Amino acid sequence: MGIVIQKFGGSSVADTKKLNLVCKHIIKNVDEGNKVIVVVSAQGKTTDILIKEEEEITNNPNKREHDVLISVGEQITIAKLAILLNELGYKAKSYTGWQIPILTDNIYGNANILDINTDKILEDLNNNFIVIVAGFQGINEFNEITTLGRGGSDTTAVALAAYTNADKLIIYTDVDGVFETDPNIDPNAKKIEKISYDQMIEMANNGAKVLHNKCVEMAQKYNVPIIVKSTFEKGTGTIVN
Repeated sequence: MGIVIQKFGGSSVADTKKLNLVCKHIIKNVDEGNKVIVVVSAQGKTTDILIKEEEEITNNPNKREHDVLISVGEQITIAKLAILLNELGYKAKSYTGWQIPILTDNIYGNANILDINTDKILEDLNNNFIVIVAGFQGINEFNEITTLGRGGSDTTAVALAAYTNADKLIIYTDVDGVFETDPNIDPNAKKIEKISYDQMIEMANNGAKVLHNKCVEMAQKYNVPIIVKSTFEKGTGTIVN
């Protein structure tokens, strides 16, 4: 019993049916007596669609406005998920990165998290709210929206785990853990039950997409173990530590 952080990627929250499945994972942890923080990505291919629409305007967008645009998807997801959880009878509250705030440096498109003010989050948890946080985004010293780059929602989840001293961090994907080869291509791919941060970083650098190196580097820095599991099937997942 403690703080559990659950992160769900774009494929896990792609539509209302999948959002309902995500709610089951969340409610299970709440009903077990845990205080739950949920971090989500944009639904499905929302960010890709926004970038494509941007490219119809220019191939060289203003960096500030680019981050304002591509941060929109996560705001949609957090609102939908909070509405759904409230409809199911569970108190839930959503936050964008700037509302918390998650403070970053000034590198648009690939910002680094510098600090997180956890006051609102901890107060809500103590009042039995499920806290839903938009991944991938923050705010810099000039109160400008920034985005964290590839795998940014995973990075948000790890940072929140570190700053709230969470008891558990689970990153849900479309496969049950980390595999030696891509299970979507190789049906005989062997799952890895446990992997070190260094090994995971090496796999990420070599093209493995399940976790990005920036996220794992932060987990290693703050000694945050990560459990990687499937949203859609039962399994033990992979422990990264």
